[in-house]
Amino acid sequence: MSRVTSPLTTAQVQLASAVEILGYSPGLHEMLATPRREMNVAVPLRRDDGDIVMFRGYRVQHNISRGPGKGGLRFAASVDVDEVRALAMWMTWKCAVVDVPYGGAKGGVTIDPRGYSDAELERVTRRYTSEIMPIIGPERDIMAPDIGTDEQTMAWVMDTYSVNQGYTIPAVTTGKPLAVGGSLGRATATGRGVVHATVAALADAGVDLREVSAAVQGFGKVGSHAAHWLHEGGARVVAVSDVDGGIRADDGLDIPALQRHLAGGGRVTDFPGGEPVSNTALLALDVDVLIPAAIEGVLDEATAQGVKAHWVVEAANGPTTPEGDRVLAERGIVVVPDILANAGGVVVSYFEWVQANQAYWWTAPEIAERLELRMREAYAAVAQAAREQSLSLRDAALTIGVRRVAEAHQIRGLYP
Repeated sequence: MSRVTSPLTTAQVQLASAVEILGYSPGLHEMLATPRREMNVAVPLRRDDGDIVMFRGYRVQHNISRGPGKGGLRFAASVDVDEVRALAMWMTWKCAVVDVPYGGAKGGVTIDPRGYSDAELERVTRRYTSEIMPIIGPERDIMAPDIGTDEQTMAWVMDTYSVNQGYTIPAVTTGKPLAVGGSLGRATATGRGVVHATVAALADAGVDLREVSAAVQGFGKVGSHAAHWLHEGGARVVAVSDVDGGIRADDGLDIPALQRHLAGGGRVTDFPGGEPVSNTALLALDVDVLIPAAIEGVLDEATAQGVKAHWVVEAANGPTTPEGDRVLAERGIVVVPDILANAGGVVVSYFEWVQANQAYWWTAPEIAERLELRMREAYAAVAQAAREQSLSLRDAALTIGVRRVAEAHQIRGLYP
């Protein structure tokens, strides 16, 4: 049994690898590793029955040298400050890799949203927002949905912030409903970007998307859309899963039918079009492309040994531990790293922020075209750096992201 590697340890190991390649000093390394600002807050909730329960809330701004902080808000019982620190660091590099003018941030509240009513979740969201209000804003730190939160959560955040400022400020969040300043294409952007990255990686090997089979672990906001666009592009999606388990069909799942099944109140595990498969077994299926789209650390030293896919495209944040990375590299498996593969969400979040600041909204085709162009350009730059310097795609992406952030640090200088 392999030891558990925390997300923060994984993020720090990845940064250390990039720093070594770039030849940076220990002082610069420490600056890049240390969060710029952190806030830990108490989030009390009066439940619908009158009982009071207490949660912890966090907001970490890892780096704001290239622009305001940008990152999701996660509602999960397992959230702790180290996880949020890791996610904020990954956001820093991700924004830099796709060259959007943001720094990295992340937030979390220690609540399992499945156990609470919508009214209770609204009260938690508004209290959390009010507690961290001094450090957020459209020019300071912009939130987006993450695990356990959605567009309604972002509407509550936006409204709470706006009411306290005295006027409506749509640009304080992204991933909002269209009716309050959201952007077309934002809901599907991360999953769609994952498929753009997949297509680019396959093209490097002279393979067409229509020739491959794929398995997707995690059928939530990212994985479901990735599976949809893989299916639309002609790939054979043979397995998907969520937290309760998964299904497989070697001839390919009917993804649109599965999405209709879920929209009607069904679950992945009771979909009639496939056979049961566990989350662990899914990782070892004999497919061409494996897309981990769930949580951190699922591909560790042990599970990486069983991967049969030729390509791993990381739709989740930090799904591969450093030990898992080493195993996959030794076995010749190409890993398209999270800070590149799942950057479609922050790209379209940037588009939404720009639109909100301009009070002018783009069409869906314009957004789709600009997203594809940004993802393809980012992949091309990473792949070129990997070839020229004999690096993995992860190390190439990290060195590009870390270098851009370090350059911003050095150009701005230290104050005072």
